[in-house]
Amino acid sequence: MTTLDIARPQTIGASRDARRWTLERIVVHVALIAFVVLALGPIFVVILNSFKTTPAIFNGPFALPTPETFNLQGYARVLSRGNFFGNYANSLIVTLSSVALTVVFSTLAAYALVEYRIRIVPYLAAFFIVGVMLPIRLGTIPIIKTMVALGIMDTLLSLILVYTAMSIPLAVTLMMTYFRTVPSELKEAARMDGANEWQTFLIALPLVRPGLAAVATVSMLPIWNDLWFPLILAPGRANQTVTLGVQQFVGQFLNDYPALLAALTLGAVPLVLLFTVFSRQFIRGLSQGYGK
Repeated sequence: MTTLDIARPQTIGASRDARRWTLERIVVHVALIAFVVLALGPIFVVILNSFKTTPAIFNGPFALPTPETFNLQGYARVLSRGNFFGNYANSLIVTLSSVALTVVFSTLAAYALVEYRIRIVPYLAAFFIVGVMLPIRLGTIPIIKTMVALGIMDTLLSLILVYTAMSIPLAVTLMMTYFRTVPSELKEAARMDGANEWQTFLIALPLVRPGLAAVATVSMLPIWNDLWFPLILAPGRANQTVTLGVQQFVGQFLNDYPALLAALTLGAVPLVLLFTVFSRQFIRGLSQGYGK
């Protein structure tokens, strides 16, 4: 048996493995593309039909708008009769404020739970984990009573406080995994050089930046898309968020399909844009955090 005969089966086996690996990758990519089409298809159809007249929507729901069917009257009616710009401003204020408070408080709490070795730390960590598992909506009645006692019902402040409390348990749990990866030698060296605890925390903070991005993204999407607490705590017209405003338009323009689809588009587009912009930080932060 020659050297060529010995190498030939190995070459044939390697080529078969390469073909099988290529086939598996093709199947996976086809499945992923099908899932993307299935997930984004309804959103695309809604946006597409929001630019058409009512007869065009029923005659060709999947057809592109033509010069004869193109229509912006639905958007005009929604913007003229509603308060969408005010709703966007309210959602922006509530979301950014809640996310900022969540990032600050969860980062400080996670650093303390990882750094300080005291008996109560495991119980506090378990308390935050329980907070992740229990939905905050179970405490709606006590929350309402608390807001009434504080005199902040039907204000944006009530939403900010609730959303911050809702987001902190998961944020603390996630940030703890990142702070555990910070080398203890770095913190000890900083203390030996005379740094206090706050300065040591600031030295460790740049090493957990992916976690900060993940916490901000994870907190942002549920806050922007929530309907329950705006309906309960801030139903007034001056404090309505985008989600609540869209929900009211669904009832108001039930038979006006261009306006109905325009309202749904105006409510969904910001959420899609937010996730598109921060999707990389979201995936990288979560994968690194859970992997660690």
